Amino acid sequence: MSKKCIGCGVELQYTNKDKKGYIPKEKYEDSSYCLRCFRLKNYNEYQHVDLGNINDIILNKVNSSKGLVFFLIDFLNINEETLNTFKLINNNKILVISKSDIIPMSIKDNKIINYIKNNYNIKEDIILSSSRKNINTKNIINIAKEYNVKNVYILGYTNSGKSTLINNILNNYRKDMIVTTSSIPNTTIDFLNIEIEGINIIDSPGFILSKTLYEEDNYELIRRVNPKKYIKPITYQVKDNNYINIENRIIFNSNINNSFTLYISNNLNIEKIYNISNIKKNEIDLKDNSDIVIKGIGFINIKKACKLSIYGDYIDLIEVRDSIFRGKDNE
Repeated sequence: MSKKCIGCGVELQYTNKDKKGYIPKEKYEDSSYCLRCFRLKNYNEYQHVDLGNINDIILNKVNSSKGLVFFLIDFLNINEETLNTFKLINNNKILVISKSDIIPMSIKDNKIINYIKNNYNIKEDIILSSSRKNINTKNIINIAKEYNVKNVYILGYTNSGKSTLINNILNNYRKDMIVTTSSIPNTTIDFLNIEIEGINIIDSPGFILSKTLYEEDNYELIRRVNPKKYIKPITYQVKDNNYINIENRIIFNSNINNSFTLYISNNLNIEKIYNISNIKKNEIDLKDNSDIVIKGIGFINIKKACKLSIYGDYIDLIEVRDSIFRGKDNE
């Protein structure tokens, strides 16, 4: 009888070390993890796996089956692309905003939920969650019982916190397994079934953004983009001759004196600079108190209406929205 790796969900095999799920033959009977997960778990060594058109694979599997879907979106990755993927799911579904401990305590949960519903036209239930602080993680099983379903899919984009959430659930209900977690994309490479109190919890590979600030093999930058702990927002006072430089990849400038508050990983290289070389430039007209969303990274709140200049080749990562903390629904 075949076995699956309880870390990434792939079927274990010992015939080809270059294929997914490899484990030495002499360790096959006693192993619960493939060699890739074992090395990642114990030595933080990562081996890239090409999953092809994984977004379509996930959607096709989930939409052709029955079950309740919990769709995780990292609070820093709320954008049109991630939410449009959520809308493509046909099953009963609940949107889970993970890593919500970054939200200032002065902002009530219902205001964030109403903002997302109204700004992105979401009609389904939304809950805020934080695996780091164990907020609403126990409710996943309780909600599944209320829906009276047998299969529960945990879906989301890479680094939305799916596997961490599942590990928190496992910690509350069973101690015999742990799902492999990593900030590197495609850590989970196949669907993984976990039985908890008569409910089949299904972990899945992560959806992949159409474009990111990093290359898929730039593991050092990927780890810095995705913080493992609470981030500290940083505010810069910017004059019209100042520029905010993020990783020498995206550079921002306002045509007036302005205030920029960055809600992105503190591990990224960010600096205020005073001159730039002749690189590609795009301009956006902003209203007062707007967010510049950088897909997969986070967002920057800009206080005053201005003409914002964006330098670099990543303009297609940028979206503009009313401030998520003080938009029309949070006044």
